[in-house]
This record gives sequence, C-alpha cells and structure tokens, in this order.
Amino acid sequence: MSRLIQARSSLSRYWSVASSRNVRFLSTESNKTDEPFKVEEAETVNMPPPPTEKLLVLGGNGFVGSHICKEALDRGVTVASLSRTGRSSIQDSWANSVIWHQGNLFSTDSWKDALKGVTSVISCVGGFGSNSHMYKINGTANINAIRAASEEGVKRFVYISAADFGIANYVLQGYYEGKRAAETELLTRYPYGGIILRPGFIYGTRRVGSMKLPLGVIGSPLEMILQRAKPLSQIPLVGPLFTPPVNVTAVAKVAIRAATDPVFPPGVIDVHGILRYSQQRSV
Repeated sequence: MSRLIQARSSLSRYWSVASSRNVRFLSTESNKTDEPFKVEEAETVNMPPPPTEKLLVLGGNGFVGSHICKEALDRGVTVASLSRTGRSSIQDSWANSVIWHQGNLFSTDSWKDALKGVTSVISCVGGFGSNSHMYKINGTANINAIRAASEEGVKRFVYISAADFGIANYVLQGYYEGKRAAETELLTRYPYGGIILRPGFIYGTRRVGSMKLPLGVIGSPLEMILQRAKPLSQIPLVGPLFTPPVNVTAVAKVAIRAATDPVFPPGVIDVHGILRYSQQRSV
C-alpha cells in the first residue's frame, strides 16, 4: 500500500511541474524531463525514378505486330521491334518512335542486344508453307525466342498463337504442331509470366504493298454473328469452324495488357477471353 501511495505522489508532482512550466515534451528518462521534445527536419532522399516498361515485339513490322507497336506507344510504353527485315515500310508518324532491330531468331547472337533492358516480349512470329517449314517458323523460332528471353531475365512473355480449327489442324499439321510446341515451352519457362493468346481469324486493315485490304468488311459482321453462336463451337470436328473472328485492335490491346500488367493471369486465353478482356477498361 505504501508503494502505491508513493507512486501516486510522484505522478502528482510530475504533472504539477509540467503544468506550471507549460512545456510540450515526452520523455521516459527522469533526468531529461526539463528538455523540450525536438523534431528535426526530415532529410530528403534522392530516389531513382520508377523503371519504365520496355516492350520488344517480335515481328513488329507485320499485320498484328504493327498494331501492337502502335497501341503500346499510345500507352506510353517504350517499344522495340525485331524482324528479319528491320525497319518497317510503314510511313505513319508513330513508326519513327519504334526502335527497329534486324535479326534472325535462328541465330541468337544476331539479336541478343535487342533484349537489353526489355521487361516484356510479345511474339507475333508465324507463317505458312510445307509442314517442316511451318513447324520451324511457328515452333522452333518461337522456342528460341522464349529461351533467350528467359535467360536474359525478361519478366513476361506473350505469344500470339492460334485457335484450334478442328479439321484444319490436320491440313496444317506443321503449323499447329509448331504452335503447340512453342506454347509448351512458354508455360514451362514462364509459369507465372507466360500468356498465350489464341485468336481465330484476325481482321482489320491489312497492308499488301501499297494496297490496303479492309478485312473488317467480312470480319466484323461475322464476329457479331458467331459471338452469339458459341454453343455451336462445341460440336465435334466442325464446331471450331464457328469460332468468331476478332479485330486486330482487340488482340493488340489484350497482348499489351498481358505484357505490362503484373496481375494479368498467366495461361491460355481463347477467342472469347480476348473479346472479354478487350472490352474491359485497363487501369
């Protein structure tokens, strides 16, 4: 009891001193009760600016690739392109803002410098021909790119693949076998940052030399019709033929979002997923 009385007594004296002097301080050390609490000005720290996204588009001078380059520039992303021919023949002003590289995916040394500082890659590489040629272009070339990007520490890799078309898969065997081989490599190397887009027929204004082909005249109406015929795509063998076309701008928007958004889910995105994501407003 005596200790409790002494503690109360000490506390009373402490507050009376504080009140009489009308000072603002807080200290747990009894020998510093007379010193006011000092707040020094915080020292500023020179922080580096946040890293900018640098995107490398493989096949950036093609139909899909050029739309991806333009869309990425519109979003403020630094864009580089790699192709066998180098700079695109496109004369639009946005093309002057792209860093154009020339290289061969079958010779890593010819394009390894293009990966410096790159945070994400989008591959639009593909082609047709004999079965062996199609496997080489759609499969081996992309597998080489995926491995090189992974070894260089690139965070995310988006691959523009292709939807299954049932019977067509057997006619274009090398094409689809190459695509699926590249997909397998991507999901192995990039389990958390690998995204595969599987569009069907991609429409838009395609350049062929000096000519412009308005493929939207056919593609847009078909997209509207076949989007509402999704159950038909489940019919064995012929069902994939009802896969709706998709606008090249929609493919570009989703590809860029997949490449730059760290929370975009990895894995395979089919045509309906591409259409859904393209209609969402990105943050």
